[in-house]
Amino acid sequence: MPISTNDLRPGITILIDDQIYIVLEAQHVKLGRGGAYVRTRLRHLLSGNVLERNFRSGEEFEQAIVERRSCQFLYRQRDEFVFLDNETFDQYSLTADQIGEAAQFLAEGGEATVVFHEEHPLTVELPTTADLEVVETDPGFRGDTVSGGSKPARLKTGAVVQVPFFINVGDIIRVDTRTGRYIERVRSG
Repeated sequence: MPISTNDLRPGITILIDDQIYIVLEAQHVKLGRGGAYVRTRLRHLLSGNVLERNFRSGEEFEQAIVERRSCQFLYRQRDEFVFLDNETFDQYSLTADQIGEAAQFLAEGGEATVVFHEEHPLTVELPTTADLEVVETDPGFRGDTVSGGSKPARLKTGAVVQVPFFINVGDIIRVDTRTGRYIERVRSG
Protein backbone atom coordinates (compact mmCIF):
# COMPACT_ATOMS: atom_id res chain seq x y z
CA MET A 1 0.00 0.00 0.00
CA PRO A 2 1.63 3.29 -1.09
CA ILE A 3 2.05 6.10 1.42
CA SER A 4 2.95 9.71 0.63
CA THR A 5 5.57 11.77 2.44
CA ASN A 6 2.68 14.01 3.52
CA ASP A 7 1.35 11.08 5.61
CA LEU A 8 4.66 10.26 7.36
CA ARG A 9 4.28 10.28 11.15
CA PRO A 10 6.35 8.77 13.96
CA GLY A 11 5.73 5.02 14.26
CA ILE A 12 4.89 4.39 10.59
CA THR A 13 6.97 1.72 8.86
CA ILE A 14 8.05 2.16 5.24
CA LEU A 15 10.11 0.27 2.67
CA ILE A 16 13.11 2.02 1.10
CA ASP A 17 15.19 -0.11 -1.30
CA ASP A 18 13.47 -3.25 0.08
CA GLN A 19 14.60 -2.39 3.62
CA ILE A 20 12.17 -1.70 6.47
CA TYR A 21 12.47 1.60 8.33
CA ILE A 22 10.37 3.07 11.12
CA VAL A 23 9.79 6.82 11.13
CA LEU A 24 11.12 8.42 14.32
CA GLU A 25 10.53 12.04 13.31
CA ALA A 26 8.95 13.73 10.29
CA GLN A 27 9.05 17.49 9.86
CA HIS A 28 7.38 19.21 6.91
CA VAL A 29 9.46 22.16 5.63
CA LYS A 30 8.26 24.79 3.16
CA LEU A 31 10.91 27.03 1.66
CA GLY A 32 10.16 30.53 0.39
CA ARG A 33 10.76 29.93 -3.32
CA GLY A 34 11.58 26.26 -3.62
CA GLY A 35 9.36 23.26 -3.20
CA ALA A 36 8.41 21.75 0.11
CA TYR A 37 10.20 18.73 1.52
CA VAL A 38 9.97 16.40 4.50
CA ARG A 39 12.95 16.07 6.87
CA THR A 40 12.91 12.64 8.54
CA ARG A 41 14.79 10.54 11.07
CA LEU A 42 14.44 6.83 10.27
CA ARG A 43 15.59 3.70 12.11
CA HIS A 44 16.42 0.56 10.15
CA LEU A 45 14.45 -2.20 11.87
CA LEU A 46 17.04 -4.94 11.34
CA SER A 47 20.29 -3.13 12.11
CA GLY A 48 18.93 -0.40 14.40
CA ASN A 49 20.93 2.27 12.54
CA VAL A 50 19.37 5.72 12.55
CA LEU A 51 19.62 7.95 9.51
CA GLU A 52 18.40 11.41 8.62
CA ARG A 53 16.98 11.85 5.15
CA ASN A 54 15.04 14.49 3.23
CA PHE A 55 12.27 13.60 0.75
CA ARG A 56 10.42 15.78 -1.76
CA SER A 57 6.88 16.55 -0.79
CA GLY A 58 4.45 14.13 -2.44
CA GLU A 59 7.05 11.37 -2.92
CA GLU A 60 5.55 7.91 -2.32
CA PHE A 61 6.81 4.80 -0.54
CA GLU A 62 5.49 1.34 0.02
CA GLN A 63 4.21 1.00 3.57
CA ALA A 64 5.64 -2.01 5.40
CA ILE A 65 2.93 -3.92 7.23
CA VAL A 66 4.28 -5.02 10.59
CA GLU A 67 2.62 -6.88 13.42
CA ARG A 68 3.35 -6.23 17.07
CA ARG A 69 2.94 -9.06 19.57
CA SER A 70 3.06 -8.82 23.34
CA CYS A 71 5.79 -11.15 24.62
CA GLN A 72 7.70 -11.99 27.76
CA PHE A 73 11.50 -12.05 27.78
CA LEU A 74 12.56 -15.51 28.98
CA TYR A 75 16.37 -15.65 28.87
CA ARG A 76 19.55 -14.75 27.04
CA GLN A 77 21.86 -17.40 25.63
CA ARG A 78 25.09 -15.87 24.29
CA ASP A 79 23.92 -13.43 21.56
CA GLU A 80 20.37 -14.78 21.34
CA PHE A 81 17.39 -13.45 23.27
CA VAL A 82 14.40 -15.77 23.68
CA PHE A 83 10.84 -14.43 23.98
CA LEU A 84 7.53 -16.16 24.72
CA ASP A 85 4.37 -15.01 22.92
CA ASN A 86 1.76 -14.21 25.60
CA GLU A 87 -1.14 -15.47 23.45
CA THR A 88 0.14 -18.43 21.42
CA PHE A 89 2.99 -19.48 23.76
CA ASP A 90 5.35 -19.71 20.76
CA GLN A 91 9.01 -18.92 21.42
CA TYR A 92 11.03 -16.53 19.24
CA SER A 93 14.77 -15.93 19.17
CA LEU A 94 16.27 -12.59 18.22
CA THR A 95 19.93 -11.69 17.95
CA ALA A 96 21.66 -8.93 19.87
CA ASP A 97 21.96 -6.96 16.61
CA GLN A 98 18.19 -7.09 16.10
CA ILE A 99 17.49 -5.89 19.63
CA GLY A 100 20.18 -3.19 19.74
CA GLU A 101 20.21 -0.76 22.67
CA ALA A 102 17.03 -2.27 24.15
CA ALA A 103 19.09 -5.25 25.37
CA GLN A 104 20.49 -3.27 28.29
CA PHE A 105 17.01 -2.87 29.80
CA LEU A 106 15.64 -6.39 29.22
CA ALA A 107 15.14 -8.21 32.52
CA GLU A 108 14.13 -11.87 32.61
CA GLY A 109 10.36 -12.11 32.95
CA GLY A 110 9.92 -8.54 31.68
CA GLU A 111 7.36 -7.52 29.07
CA ALA A 112 8.32 -6.44 25.55
CA THR A 113 6.68 -6.06 22.17
CA VAL A 114 8.22 -8.08 19.34
CA VAL A 115 7.78 -6.56 15.88
CA PHE A 116 7.16 -9.00 13.00
CA HIS A 117 7.17 -8.57 9.23
CA GLU A 118 5.79 -11.50 7.21
CA GLU A 119 6.01 -13.78 10.30
CA HIS A 120 9.72 -13.00 10.85
CA PRO A 121 10.69 -11.30 14.13
CA LEU A 122 12.57 -8.06 13.38
CA THR A 123 13.14 -6.16 16.59
CA VAL A 124 11.88 -5.46 20.10
CA GLU A 125 10.08 -2.43 21.47
CA LEU A 126 10.22 -1.91 25.22
CA PRO A 127 7.73 -0.12 27.44
CA THR A 128 8.82 3.49 28.03
CA THR A 129 9.88 2.65 31.60
CA ALA A 130 11.41 -0.37 33.31
CA ASP A 131 11.74 -1.13 37.02
CA LEU A 132 15.19 -2.64 37.59
CA GLU A 133 17.29 -3.61 40.60
CA VAL A 134 20.56 -1.85 41.44
CA VAL A 135 23.29 -4.48 41.93
CA GLU A 136 26.36 -2.26 42.24
CA THR A 137 26.91 1.37 43.27
CA ASP A 138 29.04 3.38 45.65
CA PRO A 139 27.44 3.95 49.05
CA GLY A 140 25.75 7.29 49.61
CA PHE A 141 26.76 9.63 52.39
CA ARG A 142 24.49 11.43 54.81
CA GLY A 143 23.72 14.91 53.52
CA ASP A 144 24.51 14.13 49.88
CA THR A 145 20.88 14.64 48.83
CA VAL A 146 21.27 18.41 49.18
CA SER A 147 24.04 18.65 46.59
CA GLY A 148 21.84 17.18 43.84
CA GLY A 149 24.73 15.21 42.34
CA SER A 150 24.70 11.74 40.89
CA LYS A 151 26.74 8.57 40.82
CA PRO A 152 26.87 5.58 38.45
CA ALA A 153 24.86 2.45 39.32
CA ARG A 154 24.98 -0.94 37.59
CA LEU A 155 21.59 -2.57 37.14
CA LYS A 156 20.71 -6.27 37.15
CA THR A 157 20.60 -6.20 33.33
CA GLY A 158 24.15 -4.82 33.08
CA ALA A 159 23.18 -1.26 32.15
CA VAL A 160 24.91 1.62 33.93
CA VAL A 161 22.69 4.58 34.88
CA GLN A 162 23.42 7.84 36.70
CA VAL A 163 21.40 7.89 39.95
CA PRO A 164 21.09 10.26 42.96
CA PHE A 165 23.41 9.67 45.91
CA PHE A 166 20.65 8.19 48.12
CA ILE A 167 20.24 5.11 45.87
CA ASN A 168 21.79 1.94 47.34
CA VAL A 169 22.42 -1.66 46.27
CA GLY A 170 19.16 -3.62 46.30
CA ASP A 171 16.93 -0.62 45.50
CA ILE A 172 14.47 -0.96 42.63
CA ILE A 173 14.56 2.10 40.36
CA ARG A 174 12.46 3.19 37.39
CA VAL A 175 14.45 3.95 34.23
CA ASP A 176 13.32 5.59 30.98
CA THR A 177 14.19 2.93 28.36
CA ARG A 178 14.32 5.50 25.53
CA THR A 179 16.99 7.70 27.14
CA GLY A 180 18.53 5.43 29.79
CA ARG A 181 17.88 8.02 32.51
CA TYR A 182 16.87 7.49 36.12
CA ILE A 183 13.27 8.55 36.89
CA GLU A 184 12.56 7.55 40.50
CA ARG A 185 13.14 5.02 43.24
CA VAL A 186 10.30 2.48 43.29
CA ARG A 187 11.32 0.50 46.36
CA SER A 188 14.17 0.57 48.87
CA GLY A 189 16.27 -2.56 49.12
